[in-house]
Amino acid sequence: MPTQTFNLNGEQVTVEVEDDVRLLWVIRDILGVTGPKYGCGINVCKACTSHINGKAFNPCSVPVGEISADDEITTIEGLADTVDADLHPMQEAWIDKDVAQCGYCQPGQIMAAVAKVRQCADEGRKLDDAAIEEIRNICRCGTYNRIREAIYAGAENM
Repeated sequence: MPTQTFNLNGEQVTVEVEDDVRLLWVIRDILGVTGPKYGCGINVCKACTSHINGKAFNPCSVPVGEISADDEITTIEGLADTVDADLHPMQEAWIDKDVAQCGYCQPGQIMAAVAKVRQCADEGRKLDDAAIEEIRNICRCGTYNRIREAIYAGAENM
């Protein structure tokens, strides 16, 4: 069986699994990191949004064989470590704005928000409603107004 090696939340991990197994299953079922949620498995709902090398991606749609040993995968569990704190500013904003209802999509929402704030900064553009509308994560509870408020609040402290 092939061996797959990559960095997950700051730790180098190696697993024996076929190349075509989706990374989400490796993260959740083999490595036991359950923050990224399974929603659709086809890169539509974005409940599994994580970061690869600092950019948002959906591990439900990426075969583990496409991940290299140099790739850094960050899930919601490792987000606070990227800022050396107990919580990332975006996580704090989510709590302060009382965003979550059921909470199922929230890890993916937070990861997408952090990536969008970073993208806007890298591109030298202002985080605004148009940029936030580019985030396509689905929330079945419909907390989009609180999500937007939390993204603005979190961005102020990033």
